[in-house]
Amino acid sequence: MRSVDEHKQQAPASVACQVITVSDTRSPDNDTSGKLMMELLENGGFSVVDYRIVKDDYEALRNLLHESSEDKKIEAVLLTGGTGISPRDTTYEAVRSMLSLGKELPGFGELFRYLSFTEDIGSAAILSRAMAGVIGETAIFSMPGSSGAVKLAMERIILPELRHIMRELYKA
Repeated sequence: MRSVDEHKQQAPASVACQVITVSDTRSPDNDTSGKLMMELLENGGFSVVDYRIVKDDYEALRNLLHESSEDKKIEAVLLTGGTGISPRDTTYEAVRSMLSLGKELPGFGELFRYLSFTEDIGSAAILSRAMAGVIGETAIFSMPGSSGAVKLAMERIILPELRHIMRELYKA
């Protein structure tokens, strides 16, 4: 048996997740990306313990990530939105500044952009600033706000590996 398969067998059965949509315009009624993320998590056997829509505000995002990483009922934080390059997009900067307290997982953003390039949007993938990492024992994933980006990230990367990531974080 490959060690990665062994690790996945030793992983927790479920992970308690917080879903955060970063947007100045979305509401619970029109947040298709946040709803899709929650549906995919729940269908995958994960629990959604908190859902929020927040404005794309650097300090507010940093504060929320700090609070979430300290909250023992939240094991993973999944953000959608605010990862572009427009002046108001600050999710990347806020997440990156908080990951300086932990560890970045550069492979997530690299793989997301590769899959986006080959399967979805072509060279426009260079505009994505998707990223992931850990703060303490909390996994953090930040992805673009489109439903297509959420579907790709969730189905191809996050759902297959989230339990494995948590197993690694919980190792003594």
